[in-house]
Amino acid sequence: MELRELRNTGLKLSSVGFGASPLGSVFGPVSDEVAIATALKASGVPRNEYIVSTKCGRYKEGFDFGADRVTRSIDESLARLQLDYVDILQCHDIEFGSLDQIVNETIPALQKLKETGKIRFFGITGLPLEIFTYVLDRVPPGTVDVILSYCHHGINDSAVEDLLPYLKSKGVGVISASPLAMGLLTENGPPDWHPASNELKAACQAAAVFCKEK
Repeated sequence: MELRELRNTGLKLSSVGFGASPLGSVFGPVSDEVAIATALKASGVPRNEYIVSTKCGRYKEGFDFGADRVTRSIDESLARLQLDYVDILQCHDIEFGSLDQIVNETIPALQKLKETGKIRFFGITGLPLEIFTYVLDRVPPGTVDVILSYCHHGINDSAVEDLLPYLKSKGVGVISASPLAMGLLTENGPPDWHPASNELKAACQAAAVFCKEK
């Protein structure tokens, strides 16, 4: 298996990871049987042989990046995951909150969680690339361990590549998510909630048909 070091964390991640959001039927129905079959617990793999990342900030009731909610969130996640710690906690989709709150309240709370040992490292995620420079320019170097960018490193959009030298200078690891653009670049097509225009969805579906024929 090819492993890649995640910048300054020292974590060595597989080049392809398992994203679990489909288990919540985000992209279509997933049965309980299929979802449970993905669990690591029954496999007996030692905890130090896999890396678990989870998120905070976005909940059924909406977005909440307050220190109290973020702190409670990790305890809820650990209980559901049946783990004592996670390797990475990511504050998710921060563009839907106040970036100044992220800098002044959320990140200090994440630092405290790191000190408790409940998380080893933490990061931030979001779709607009400018959110990363806004936050990273306002915290001490080395504060944020990793960023997760999605839908910006695929055949239709490679914009995150322009940001890589900056992130490297900050010592920040990069995880690229959703290389298939949240279903847009798949034969089945994207879910109804996908933000792409109908014209783009139709063009991608036509491309999928063309590729299959060839």
